[in-house]
Amino acid sequence: MDGDLPANNDWDPFGRPLFDDVSTRALHRVGVIDVGSNSVRFVIFDGAARSPAYFFNEKVMCGLGTGLGETGHLHPEGRVRAVAALARFAAIAKTAKIQDLSIVATAAVRDASDGAAFRDEIKEVTGLDIWVIDGREEARLSAQGVLLGWPGAYGLVCDIGGSSLELAEINGGRVGKRSTSPLGPLKLASFESREDRKDEIDLHLARMMEELGPQKDRLFLVGGSWRAIARIDMERRGYPLHVLHEYRMTDDDVQAVAEYIANADIEALRQTCGISSARMSLVPLASEVLARLMKHIKPYDIAVSAYGIREGLLYEQMPQRLRDRDPLVEACRFAEKKDARLPGFGKRLYEFVMPLFPHADADRRRIIKAACLLHDVTWRAHPDYRAEVCFDNATRANLGGLGHADRVFLALALMHRYRNKREGSRIEPMLSLLSDDDLHAAEVLGKAMRFGAMLWNDGETEAATLSWDAATTTLGLTLTKQSQPLYGEVAQARFASLAGALNAETDITVA
Repeated sequence: MDGDLPANNDWDPFGRPLFDDVSTRALHRVGVIDVGSNSVRFVIFDGAARSPAYFFNEKVMCGLGTGLGETGHLHPEGRVRAVAALARFAAIAKTAKIQDLSIVATAAVRDASDGAAFRDEIKEVTGLDIWVIDGREEARLSAQGVLLGWPGAYGLVCDIGGSSLELAEINGGRVGKRSTSPLGPLKLASFESREDRKDEIDLHLARMMEELGPQKDRLFLVGGSWRAIARIDMERRGYPLHVLHEYRMTDDDVQAVAEYIANADIEALRQTCGISSARMSLVPLASEVLARLMKHIKPYDIAVSAYGIREGLLYEQMPQRLRDRDPLVEACRFAEKKDARLPGFGKRLYEFVMPLFPHADADRRRIIKAACLLHDVTWRAHPDYRAEVCFDNATRANLGGLGHADRVFLALALMHRYRNKREGSRIEPMLSLLSDDDLHAAEVLGKAMRFGAMLWNDGETEAATLSWDAATTTLGLTLTKQSQPLYGEVAQARFASLAGALNAETDITVA
């Protein structure tokens, strides 16, 4: 996550969450349909409005834009499939009682000579009204999708679809200059030679960069073809965490994976990486575009975004004070309220463990907050598997504002919440993403939560407190008369384990 955390009392450190606020309650369940050149997708967002879960998420690879460059028409078979898909989605929206359903169509429908007739057919068959957006609006909405996951992010958003490519600047939570082009793989497929494609790509990219000016900040990649390339790069590198959102690449990675794709057995690579045939057919062309893009801009790094136009439409409906919230903390608050045995204890646990991290910066504090909020949400799992479920929650869950190293740190801390040892666990291959200091900090946090979870209190009685003296390596525990009975045999063993992780002497007093 980029930028400083919002400095307001609602957030810092545990202000009232906004998912139950009157102003955001209407966002608890929002439906969005994206009629793209390659796929038609329906998403229903549900849960914490700032970082919602995907209650429903289905796509059909219709290929509406296939052959559009040669015929000027939507692909006939794709059109039939799209009508059927939209009829299904309309029925599901009715069953789910979606009141406000946003339906957007992009390059294929806006460019096709029969695009208006297609819209009329959809209206007649399904009752749905399709909003056809131009390229600049598509760029804006995709950039807003990135802002959903990265509040305060700055850089350049590049969204590739089947029939177009858009660029948009973001800075300080706002979308700036935008540009659009016909550089989608379905359009580029009409060029016979790689050299002709290169000339076409360079022509449009040069014009776009003239419109936008120099770009040297982060590049955010949005779109299914970019995500497929990132998945292939993970395979090429032997990368241990297969989460596409926030995956980072460099210019060298882009050139290496483009060459890797050009020389690969595409079908074998598709099966290895679990990419659909329809998507994989576009990947070689998309990789050519990405490689050329790196010649026109010099980003300091590249981040893959799982969020795009659909999330941008949700962001569009958010009040500004919700946009300013941290998506990670808001989602974890929602999870605690929904699934924890003692909602609200996460705040008290956070206050209990923080003396162990006196020099934690804002980014580390927010991860500690997330861990404390999530520490008990898997209590329904079998005790033998709670550590594994915690691991899956942290590494696989839809959590915005969370980089890969932070995911692994969170997963390791939550795993240590339920078990002392990490050897032999599924997390081991991913630990290479953390420094030795981070490995130790995650273990200390997990063991502190494991001990602190023994000291349940209602928030009104005086609680036990921890102290840490780094100079003398002394771990202090002050028990009140109310908390002393909670310090039983198991709690004592967990306190000793925490002290062992710190290589500390202990000092226990009763106030």
